[in-house]
Amino acid sequence: MTGGRAAQVWDGGAGGAGARPRRLAIGLAAALLIAGCGQRPDTGPVVASAIGEPPRPVDPARGRPDTPARLLLDATAEGLVRFDATGQIEPGLAERWIVIDQGTSYIFRLREAQWSDGSPVEAGQVVALLRRQIAAGSRNPLAPFLTAVDEIVEMTPQVIEVRLRRPRPDLLKLFAQPDLALWRRGGGAGPMRVVRAGRSLLLRPAFDPGRADPEDRRRTRPEQDVRLIGERAARAIVRFAAKDSDYVVGGSFVDWPLVGLATVAPANIRLDPAAGLFGLAIARRNGFLADPLNRAAIGGAIDRSAATGAVMQGWETADRILPDMLDSAAPPALPGWSLLTPDERRAQARARVAAWGEAVRLRIAMPAGPGATLLYAQVAASLLAIGVTPVRVDADDAAELRLVDAVAPYDSARWYLANACTPCGDEAQAALIAARDAPTLGERSRLIAVADAALASDAAFIPIARPLRWSLVAMRLRQWRPNARAWHPLNRLRDDTN
Repeated sequence: MTGGRAAQVWDGGAGGAGARPRRLAIGLAAALLIAGCGQRPDTGPVVASAIGEPPRPVDPARGRPDTPARLLLDATAEGLVRFDATGQIEPGLAERWIVIDQGTSYIFRLREAQWSDGSPVEAGQVVALLRRQIAAGSRNPLAPFLTAVDEIVEMTPQVIEVRLRRPRPDLLKLFAQPDLALWRRGGGAGPMRVVRAGRSLLLRPAFDPGRADPEDRRRTRPEQDVRLIGERAARAIVRFAAKDSDYVVGGSFVDWPLVGLATVAPANIRLDPAAGLFGLAIARRNGFLADPLNRAAIGGAIDRSAATGAVMQGWETADRILPDMLDSAAPPALPGWSLLTPDERRAQARARVAAWGEAVRLRIAMPAGPGATLLYAQVAASLLAIGVTPVRVDADDAAELRLVDAVAPYDSARWYLANACTPCGDEAQAALIAARDAPTLGERSRLIAVADAALASDAAFIPIARPLRWSLVAMRLRQWRPNARAWHPLNRLRDDTN
């Protein structure tokens, strides 16, 4: 991980579309700045570097924000429920809730809370905000998975009801996502407030009239504050190595090789057991890729162990869309090539490419970054070995194959299948729609299994691995816990008093 290739940091576009590798003195500086493995003192605000743009308020109904903006949204505008440090559900604006009518009605009682301007939170406001998040035309990334919601109504000034057309046992995990935070112009209802704006925001615990004595309104300790910074991975890692920050969050396979450039103590490097999709979507089903057998041949030819091992040794590979049975009625469907040896897969793929009768050229869309460069090199080597010419393009450019790297917001097989179907065949699409509209959980499970089998036959997606998510965590952040959602609220980092 820290060999010669790690001396270059890719900064710019993808390799096939104008990327310029340049040697950065920042890597050596990072190694020199650290003079031991001591820890930052547990005094003053927690300094958190989130990989991405400088944090700014973003309306979740207008699209998915990046990591810094999502952290800011989660900290300042909680939803009905939220995730705790372990990725489990805890109360947000709703202090308690019940589920009735065979799982088709969720009734939430709101706690006494205030918006950022000091006005009280009212049930009618909450209803209006939730309706807006999932309305037709909303760009909220979770809206397609909330079609079971029939209506949201105000029952009393403190109680709302979410009525469903069909049971959805995973509804609370969706409502806990930052993308469903109750945000309005000017902010939300906590649990933190922005007390200093700028490129480096200072966040402070909000006064909660339902959970604190009024005399404690201003009794917060500096250690409960969080200074949130959005910056490039290289800068965030150097800042942490120099002991100028406590936390780096939002790391993925793209920037993992940079961690090896800084002498960060192993105890500070944390990996999440993230559940989700990581692989290549068949973005264009024409030419050579119009035939499902050809698509399957491409998937079988990729050396997954070489691809993941080039980025990080021990990175878990995947050969199927579903990581487990989840809410499907059957075990995960396996691609046909999984029964062949690696040599047999390559031989079969070479034969299909040769039989095509003309050159096969595939564009592969990937993000920029050293980890993506290492991954692409191994995928390209696998394709060249069977006679396919690969071309790397930028993540948003037109391509035949497009990298998908997404953490699952909840544990439903349908989420995996719907995100792998980009696009997929008519049979698989019909099965996914039928599963979405199934009237009972039993029928939904059966139809999910049908859709899984159809997608495996259609070869619409090439699984490669589990998503790789990493953080750098100072010892003072004693409440940080790895979890499958790879989500760590800023108010649940240091201790239980935050």
